[in-house]
Amino acid sequence: MSSKIEQLIDEIEEYIDGCKYQALSNTKIIVNKEEIDALLRELRMKTPDEIKRYQKIISQKEAILNDAKEKAEALLQQTAVQTNELINEHEIMQQAYAQANEIVTMATKQAQEIRDNAVIEANSYRAAAIQYMDDNLRNLESIIEHTMGTTSKHFQETLGSLQNCLDIVKSNQMELHPADVEAEPEQSDEDNINLDMIK
Repeated sequence: MSSKIEQLIDEIEEYIDGCKYQALSNTKIIVNKEEIDALLRELRMKTPDEIKRYQKIISQKEAILNDAKEKAEALLQQTAVQTNELINEHEIMQQAYAQANEIVTMATKQAQEIRDNAVIEANSYRAAAIQYMDDNLRNLESIIEHTMGTTSKHFQETLGSLQNCLDIVKSNQMELHPADVEAEPEQSDEDNINLDMIK
């Protein structure tokens, strides 16, 4: 079962795949800014919930260790009870000591194995959760960088196209009114600065 972040990333990828290519281009696409912003906002809202979910998995490490500790203590208590019962029977005193030592050794070994397995499992959960989040964040970073680059290029290209249209309009005006253009004063430095700012 995929996470909410994975589902949103899939939606973003499907949206990008469904975008139309820009005219005369096989690599540049036309992106609806509102739609991509909405998807990114939703992804940004879901990310903290996913992080909390994996933090909860990591926090289970303590629960696993506590459970292992309780089992170990229960085994040791059971061993102590059995040891006391064996010691109280005088006929089998020596056998009681031998059995008690054996039970203590086994219980200690089992407790240690439970602790070791619990630590290994908890570390595995933690590593998997961190790796999963790292992979998703890297993927998200790549998508955002790609979207920002594409949007910036489209913006610059749009400004260039508008400037070309403006030049054509002015040229046409000059052709319609050549006498007026000659009478007009030269363009001020302030106008040139404003035009450069538009570029």
